[in-house]
Amino acid sequence: MTEIEVKGWCPGALRPMRSGDGWVVRVRPRAARLTRAQALGLCEAAQTHGAGLIDLTNRANLQIRGVTDAALAPLQDTLAALDLLDSDPELESRRNILIAPDWAEGDDSARLYDQLAARLAELPALPPKMGFAMDTGPAPVLSHDPADFRIERSASGLILRAEGRALGMALDKGHEIDTLIRLADWFMASGGARAGRMARHTAPLPDWATWDVQPHPARARLAAGPAPVGLILGAAFGQIIAQDLAKVMRASDAPGLRLTPWRYLVLEGVRALPLPDSLIATPDHPALRVDACAGAPLCPQASVETRALARALAPHISSSLHVSGCAKGCARARDADITLIGREGRFDLVIAGQTRASGLNAADALAYFRGD
Repeated sequence: MTEIEVKGWCPGALRPMRSGDGWVVRVRPRAARLTRAQALGLCEAAQTHGAGLIDLTNRANLQIRGVTDAALAPLQDTLAALDLLDSDPELESRRNILIAPDWAEGDDSARLYDQLAARLAELPALPPKMGFAMDTGPAPVLSHDPADFRIERSASGLILRAEGRALGMALDKGHEIDTLIRLADWFMASGGARAGRMARHTAPLPDWATWDVQPHPARARLAAGPAPVGLILGAAFGQIIAQDLAKVMRASDAPGLRLTPWRYLVLEGVRALPLPDSLIATPDHPALRVDACAGAPLCPQASVETRALARALAPHISSSLHVSGCAKGCARARDADITLIGREGRFDLVIAGQTRASGLNAADALAYFRGD
């Protein structure tokens, strides 16, 4: 049996990760937003220094794939010139902050994102992959996206909520980040490093606060198509053809580009625009119901090809589908209705959390859902 290697950390631009097609260089735009110049520059960089593809991640980040050893340093120089590089890998890894994609300049989400980003050095050395959510719109929209420390809105104001707990504590205006840092310090002091994530930490929450405030019920996440914030675009498997995105940016008057943790882009202020086939503005498009990792041979952990099968299955499945090259399931943070998991060159089929079949090849899986 092939042993699955769990890295325990996410790649960055300063600390990229080796994959089967070269370096994976992850770019973490501040407030999950690229200016128009940054978006065009990134598209050019992906074509010049990578394979011409940009992956959208479920942390509202971007990845440039296919970067060779020789191209890595020039790519990093380009990212620095675009103001898309952190000062050091440690700061880069700490800036794991989700923000509600429909934030507005000067609102609470934007204000708190900026304040936390400026004070990351004050946080304790949290375990890798721990993160934050600034989700202070009229109701939370990031509730189903992983974050260990959440600032949300309740009926009476802003609250701080620990992941895995239903209730939060009321926050005083101007002291929100002070309180968040204090909770992070408590997490480490109470043995949270052993759990690794807030949701797995079983210690009672600290008694210096009262944890009794209910957040507003979550609102629906944004869907592909026009929205008040702009035109929301998806792509199959969250993989963007850099040349196509650059053409769309030039054809629009969008001042910037926002990213969501659902692998969508937002063209700010745009309502409609002719699109290439690779970009999708139709919410019920079959390709947007499917998640699939890079698979073999691009990922050394995968034992199966994933994306050709996912494309073939999409028209035959009306619910969510996840095709994973190995047991890690990197392409999707939440359980899907249907999951195919690669194992030793074949697939295990899981439906609604129950294993239905094992040892399927791609033809078997396609026949299963076509009813052959």
